[in-house]
Amino acid sequence: MTVSDADLAAVEQQLGRTPRGVVAIAARCPCGCPAVVRTLPRLPNGTPFPTTFYATCPRLTGAISTLEASGLMREMSQRLQEDPELSAAYRRAHEDYLRRRAELGEVPEIDGISAGGMPDRVKCLHVLVAHSLAVGPGINPLGDEALAALPQWWANGCCGVQG
Repeated sequence: MTVSDADLAAVEQQLGRTPRGVVAIAARCPCGCPAVVRTLPRLPNGTPFPTTFYATCPRLTGAISTLEASGLMREMSQRLQEDPELSAAYRRAHEDYLRRRAELGEVPEIDGISAGGMPDRVKCLHVLVAHSLAVGPGINPLGDEALAALPQWWANGCCGVQG
């Protein structure tokens, strides 16, 4: 896997800091800018980093934050407790996340820990949406649901890099 210098520069501008451990652009916004990066499970400074798929687009992350503030995570977590089929699908999403992270290397400190609250609760829609954008629909049911609830964050032009 490789990531271009131009993409790393775009992500740096999006984040306002140097990106760490990026190995790929996992998803792009419709305008072409990076939306989600794929990161190493151990950052260059040695820190374990369970968030394999990390949303970088400021408009995307802002829209996701608005969803989080609406109480959607609490409602999703409640549904996980009540709906065995949804719970099983979310557990499969957790296993998919772990498998994809393991492709980048094993980190014993975070073994079995995915991100976003998976597999038992929802604690970060940013991770779930990033996972859905990176791997496509049908893998993370709650990520797909949150993604469908988002407005078109890219609608007013390029969502990322300003010259």
